[in-house]
Amino acid sequence: MTTGELILRRPDDWHLHVRDGAMLRAALPHSSANFRRAIIMPNLVPPVTTSQDARAYRDRIVAAVPDGHDFSPLMTLYLTETTCPDDVACAFETGLISAIKLYPAGATTNSDRGVRDIDHVMPVLERMALLGIPLCVHGEVTDPDIDIFDREAVFIDRVLRRLCERVPELRIVMEHITTEEGVQYVWESGENIAATLTPHHLVINRNAMLVGGIRPHYYCLPVAKREKHRVALRRAAVAGNGKFFLGTDSAPHPDGRKESACGCAGMFTAPNTLSCLAHVFEEEGGLDQLEAFASLNGAAFYRLAPNEERIRLVKKTMPFDVSAKIDTGEGMLTVFDPGFALYWHPDRTYRADPGEAATKTRS
Repeated sequence: MTTGELILRRPDDWHLHVRDGAMLRAALPHSSANFRRAIIMPNLVPPVTTSQDARAYRDRIVAAVPDGHDFSPLMTLYLTETTCPDDVACAFETGLISAIKLYPAGATTNSDRGVRDIDHVMPVLERMALLGIPLCVHGEVTDPDIDIFDREAVFIDRVLRRLCERVPELRIVMEHITTEEGVQYVWESGENIAATLTPHHLVINRNAMLVGGIRPHYYCLPVAKREKHRVALRRAAVAGNGKFFLGTDSAPHPDGRKESACGCAGMFTAPNTLSCLAHVFEEEGGLDQLEAFASLNGAAFYRLAPNEERIRLVKKTMPFDVSAKIDTGEGMLTVFDPGFALYWHPDRTYRADPGEAATKTRS
């Protein structure tokens, strides 16, 4: 039985990992079924560091999109200390890439070739500021003397503030922020600073990973923090501030690589992101802000038109059934479990008139 519905412009995902090969073919359909566009992360092995790499990777992604899915990958380049400013400029001006990704070396999965000294990439960052190219930042320091739960706050103070002083016109997306310090920094900064929020950081705190035993499928980077930080993220998501928008950071790894002595960071949230978000926004009394968060704010920051197509979410009395395991050909893949029942279902058969009003809620 249906108890409510929500009609939204089709959303975009402003931070997505789709991997390559068999994992790409297994994971991508769960994003392309729901999202019209996605910023694609470049941390493959080897990483996507040049325009030639980005073009080849984009072609592999497009070839993996299932028939009937309308999906556009928005490519990024992995910033290294040898990145060529001219290659970046050409790739952006021809529409091949939409952003550059900054990984501090060693901060997360496949980030070993990331930036160790920000001074070495200043020519690239200065060119990006002139052209309006967004810099997507994994905002954590990697100093061994800094507690892992403090890495984001220290990055803001030690790196981000100084970078913004040196290149004040640079457009920056703080990806997957996890702290109230991150929320406050974005809130107080100029319009050139924005942030993505993930569904899993809106749902869990660090207890999910640590209480009652180590739960590797709740391990991600940045790690989930204390409850006060989760509360701050949720408030930011529903506040109606255009500088906060959805980036799932959906990051598939085979179970064998998660459930090991040195497990990989990442959660595969693509199949149930929209159901989780509807649940969270309803809990926060902010369903009327879900469309802005998922479908409008990110497009505006990336200077793209919002999608005209509409989607429909239906709230039912029976929980939304998401398969807990997916066979990828590289091993089984576990879907993110929010720890509660999901009653908001994406309606895969819904087709709306483009002129139909969005953000329409019925109960």
